[in-house]
This record gives sequence, structure tokens and C-alpha cells, in this order.
Amino acid sequence: MDKFLIIIEKADGNYSAYSPDLPGCVATGKTLQETRENMAEAIKMHLQGLKEDGLPIPVPTAKADYIGVNLQAL
Repeated sequence: MDKFLIIIEKADGNYSAYSPDLPGCVATGKTLQETRENMAEAIKMHLQGLKEDGLPIPVPTAKADYIGVNLQAL
């Protein structure tokens, strides 16, 4: 099973999500959980559309990490 990185951002009153490996694949939700579920469905639909159009399914390559910054030292 391949895993696609998703980025979830807080918006005004909801959340939005996208996957760097799947341009144009986005979803929103009122809660983090709803956003994750909606994004999972969006990814499935996106990949199915690529398959139906005879286009290649991208191999997930995006990575994420956190960088620590001492804000008090600024």
C-alpha cells in the first residue's frame, strides 16, 4: 500500500488539505478528522480518474519534517 503525504492547514472556520504528489487533489472539512476522511476519498477519486484516463499513477515521493526554532532567542 502506498501512502501519500497530505498537508492540512487551518482556515477560517474549517480545515483544508492537499497532497504535494497529486496536484489539484484537495479537500476540506469542519474538523481534522473530517478533513482526513474527505482527503482520503479525494485521493481515491483522483487516482481512479488518472487510471480511467490512461495516465500514470504517481509514485509518492513527498516527505515532511519539522525544524525547531527557538522563538525566544529572536
